[in-house]
Amino acid sequence: MAVAAEGRATSIDGLPPLRDVIERHGLQAKKSLGQNFLLDLNLTGKIARAAGDLSQTTVIEVGPGPGGLTRALLMNGAQRVVAVERDERCLAALAEVSDHYPGRLEVVAGDALQTDFAAIAGAGQPVRIVANLPYNIGTELLVRWLTTPQWPPFYLSMTLMFQREVAERIVAKPGTDSYGRLGVLAGWRTDARIAFDVPPQAFTPPPKVTSSVVHLTPRQSPLPANVKTLGRVTEAAFGQRRKMLRQSLKSLGGESLLAAAGIDPTRRAETLSVEEFVRLANAI
Repeated sequence: MAVAAEGRATSIDGLPPLRDVIERHGLQAKKSLGQNFLLDLNLTGKIARAAGDLSQTTVIEVGPGPGGLTRALLMNGAQRVVAVERDERCLAALAEVSDHYPGRLEVVAGDALQTDFAAIAGAGQPVRIVANLPYNIGTELLVRWLTTPQWPPFYLSMTLMFQREVAERIVAKPGTDSYGRLGVLAGWRTDARIAFDVPPQAFTPPPKVTSSVVHLTPRQSPLPANVKTLGRVTEAAFGQRRKMLRQSLKSLGGESLLAAAGIDPTRRAETLSVEEFVRLANAI
């Protein structure tokens, strides 16, 4: 989702209300791009504050839309914001924000899935990722950021908005219905928590579901494991989550693999801890 803020933004930062910006630039939300505009300055400010101290920080934002969250990030002290936006309709509105905050906003026109985020972040300054991610690419982007080869990663934290169901999967613990591949990857490499919820009526147009802001802080020394191997194990295990592990992991070694990792072959994927998944990956 792209984010926009309206109302008191004018009195705080001197820029036009986002409703005016959206109308002037013809920025009706596109479902094909997963856009829902957030027109509440209190909420955009709350997202920015949930990211922590933004001073002396480069903030990477994906899907800024008309620039509501972008404006909140800059108002809350972000020294530099790099905003990646594929919707060309939004570039003129973002240029106005850039002109208002000279030298602090860089807009990258392009597809986030084709973007080298570590490269655009640059070196020498702490990086935080803060975004109201488009629904259709949010999970894929998160997995990429969680499985980056170099760890600790290029970012200090991620503060991201998802559908509530996805947020619950990110912070899920073993033994719960929401626990799956996302929960294992996020639990392995980060400390993840849901910061707060955002109701559907806060958006225009309102989505059919509640949204949640998730804050993820990288673990400096996660349990050692090969990223790709752990991904294969979780994908196989949860791909047939109702079956016993000896069946769901058959393609990776089945009972012999489970024996090497010291795990009962009759257990199911949702009962395994992150540590046990790491043991399975290291046993391959």
